[in-house]
Amino acid sequence: MDDFFSDDIDAEARRGRGATRNLTGRFEPHTRHRTFDGWEVQGQDPLKTQVLDDHPRKIITKNQSPDVPFDRSINPYKGCEHGCVYCFARPTHTFLGLSAGLDFESRIFAKPEAATLLEKELRRPGYIPDVIAIGTNTDPYQPIEKERRIMRGILEVLDAFNHPVSIVTKGGLVMRDTDILGRMAARGLAKVAVSLTTLDAKLARRMEPRASAPNVRLRAIGALARAGVPTGFMMGPIIPALNDHEIEKVVDAGARAGATWTGYVTLRLPAEVSPLFRDWLDEHYPDRAHRIMAQVREMHGGKDYDAQWGKRMTGEGVYANLIARRYEAAMKRHGLRRRIAPLDCSRFAPPVRPGDQYALF
Repeated sequence: MDDFFSDDIDAEARRGRGATRNLTGRFEPHTRHRTFDGWEVQGQDPLKTQVLDDHPRKIITKNQSPDVPFDRSINPYKGCEHGCVYCFARPTHTFLGLSAGLDFESRIFAKPEAATLLEKELRRPGYIPDVIAIGTNTDPYQPIEKERRIMRGILEVLDAFNHPVSIVTKGGLVMRDTDILGRMAARGLAKVAVSLTTLDAKLARRMEPRASAPNVRLRAIGALARAGVPTGFMMGPIIPALNDHEIEKVVDAGARAGATWTGYVTLRLPAEVSPLFRDWLDEHYPDRAHRIMAQVREMHGGKDYDAQWGKRMTGEGVYANLIARRYEAAMKRHGLRRRIAPLDCSRFAPPVRPGDQYALF
């Protein structure tokens, strides 16, 4: 990944963003980088978020990964303005001819027909219901959702069809939808996990610049729990020498907020994410960058990342085992579970539309 050149953007222009560079995507035939020709250069304009409409033919994505507990998901958006520097989904933007760096968090693709497409797919003859996971790639409650309300539309369809849904988010905007989620949860159709990376507001602002602050995420856990929604939290990613010392505090805070289950993942650095994260460390934590990466590699067989199923989420080795033991002990102290009862797929029933013929039996 060191072969990529950067399309550099001034620090002031990218203020409030996660990535420090805009690496050329791996599928592009040419790389771009800035040079100084001796002329005075004016400061760059602040990097603004662009939202473009995306018009896919289908909205439900299938997967066969053996180490994730779902086989289908929905992504209302491509790219994520939260700008989490460690986001493992960043390389998906390279398939669009864009960068996994600043492009990923500033060029967002919204899917305005998502709810319509979902209803069409759920009505297909022979559709077999199972839990739809949302938020496993990009966050459905990123800032643009406040205006676009695409996630809200998706939930309205799932509610009408009695279709189960599992959500992961670090967006406090999820509290807006407690009315729908509460109704669905009462029928065993919904659960939510809030992503808690750190309780340190300064670290969160650097690492997840446009995501909700830690105290807002804790408030979201409480709001969901009070609405009757089975609510948990994910500490992810756990990063050696950066937020690993917070494991016990994060678990304690999540439990006190009202969560009943939890889990964690360790840092994942696939493809372009590795150089982006290393650049970010050099800029913000140069004094411990070497130590952090050394421990990351120790968990992945000497590499920045090991994509093997069963290892990519938690790593392996002495340090990974220590994290697992600490997390397990913290969970037990608060009576937290790793899983909750499965959601109910038996209620699924497409609502009758005007003009539909009722079944005889």
